[in-house]
Amino acid sequence: MLYYLSLLEEYMSELRLFQYITFRTLGAAATAFILSLIFAPGLIKRLRIINFGEQKEDERVAALDRSKKVGTPTMGGLLIIIASAGSTLLWAIPTNTHILLTVGTFCVMGVVGFMDDYLKIKRRNGLSVKTKFAAQLIWAGIVFAVLWSIPDMRERARDFMVPFYKHPVLQLPMLAAFIFMVLVLVGASNAVNLTDGLDGLAIGCTNSVAGSYLLLTYVAGHINFAEYLQVPYVTGSGELTVFCGSLLGAGLGFLWYNCHPAKIFMGDTGSLALGGAVAMLAILIKQEILLILIGGVFVVEAASVVLQSSYFKYTRKKYGKGRRVFKCAPLHHHFEFVEKERAMDENRPPELVETVIVTRFWILSIIFALIGVATLKIR
Repeated sequence: MLYYLSLLEEYMSELRLFQYITFRTLGAAATAFILSLIFAPGLIKRLRIINFGEQKEDERVAALDRSKKVGTPTMGGLLIIIASAGSTLLWAIPTNTHILLTVGTFCVMGVVGFMDDYLKIKRRNGLSVKTKFAAQLIWAGIVFAVLWSIPDMRERARDFMVPFYKHPVLQLPMLAAFIFMVLVLVGASNAVNLTDGLDGLAIGCTNSVAGSYLLLTYVAGHINFAEYLQVPYVTGSGELTVFCGSLLGAGLGFLWYNCHPAKIFMGDTGSLALGGAVAMLAILIKQEILLILIGGVFVVEAASVVLQSSYFKYTRKKYGKGRRVFKCAPLHHHFEFVEKERAMDENRPPELVETVIVTRFWILSIIFALIGVATLKIR
């Protein structure tokens, strides 16, 4: 919205700053960060008053002390959504199709997560897997219909791009393009959801991904950079850089209160929204496959759950008793058990285990993100 101030540059030359995506991205990041810091204390207090907190211990990790987390306010994703979406609409061009689709996906996935969190608190059981998938499928259909109705976007939607290659590998037919979009959207949102299990883990890893796509969206929306680096040029996608800045700023602001010991959890409200937003960024600039590398931590976490579940079912069917690959899944819980046992042997405080694991996962996430960005030079 502030972009339109640049139209008044003939009266005040300084207003031309609002034309530049780089300036507006920095402004959006700062605004989202400040909004997060301002609204977080009030939201935490309000959620405590209405008793919207973690209701029970996680049975999967009962051997660890999780009782301290019971009662911690959840639905903190509301803070991320409000700060990110509000800052984006303030600093980006609000009529930009890419912005509307990404912010729309961000909010819709947040609503699905909110309903899941709400039902977990009120009825002890959240939305069923089928209901979540149906909601994601419907929204994916709406997004795909918008993309297919615009000629330029329709051609991009059909492109199947892979890292290290500058041209589309193939042109997908309409049904295949839609299925691919659904897989990316559902896969990313649920992968982030599975990663949300330790204080600061999911949001810290998401910040790395947001930082990577901040660079990728800027390149994709800049015709000279896109041509030089031989990546798809997507008209108007540069505005997504502003959204990435907002997401990064809000993520850092949320991390201020979500780091160990967390004062608030993002819940499904935040994890589904973040996963959906990241997926939408990847879809719009045709870097979906690269998301597997940049979001490597999310992929590994989701893969550990699939592997654990599949192997348990297979061994139970074959041997009559299920066996496990990991001590617990997702993978971060496995390392919790391993590190706690090591801490006890080395006479270290077990309270530090969570911080150690989260910090190491952050490091891995940053490495994945850097490798993903580095692929821009390898074509």
